[in-house]
Amino acid sequence: MQDDEGAEAALPTETKLTTTKRRWAEEGRFLTGRVTRAGDDRLPPGQHLVQNWPVLDLGQQPMIAPTSWSLDVSGAVETPVHLDWKAFQALPQSSFVSDIHCVTTWSRYDNHWRGVSVHDLLDLVRPKPEATHVMLRSFDGYTTNLPLADFAVEDALLATHWEGAPLTREHGGPVRLVVPHLYFWKSAKWIERIDLMTADRAGFWEKNGYHMRGDPWTEERYSED
Repeated sequence: MQDDEGAEAALPTETKLTTTKRRWAEEGRFLTGRVTRAGDDRLPPGQHLVQNWPVLDLGQQPMIAPTSWSLDVSGAVETPVHLDWKAFQALPQSSFVSDIHCVTTWSRYDNHWRGVSVHDLLDLVRPKPEATHVMLRSFDGYTTNLPLADFAVEDALLATHWEGAPLTREHGGPVRLVVPHLYFWKSAKWIERIDLMTADRAGFWEKNGYHMRGDPWTEERYSED
């Protein structure tokens, strides 16, 4: 899981983890049937709090030096961009505090992030009116999809720092996405490419039994098919 949840091109299609998680999806594992909302209860249904930050991946943690990192944003945008590390760092920098909710039932409160706001990135590329979704691709080949409306929330961030220090390799450094209101498999690590799309398309875990959106508050853990 590349989540710390992660892949398509480069990662194996069948591992012990993918087999296990596909079985969870088939069984509806962890589903409680209870519905809460963030305004009523900070902890989504079926979750438990942790103090550490668990690491989950599919066995590959690409080593990407900032000097060799780059990000492409293309698709249904007015201005496609290719950003190397220097250009990315020259964009406005933002800080947010948010919670993490992993589909494997752990949550961690009050994570301090710094990086480039998704709002600022979208201002740069200017999505076309017909853009409705995004596809994220990571350096390990992982992909995941999001509605553009979820990607563009106020506290979504392309994070370079966590708790005042640069993101470590195991947690997706040098740059990962953070979309705190969705399950964390949607917050792709080792981000390399963002494509804006005019229709939805499944990413890696979505093809393996996981929900197309992933809202923790309504337990959108698994596909409804």
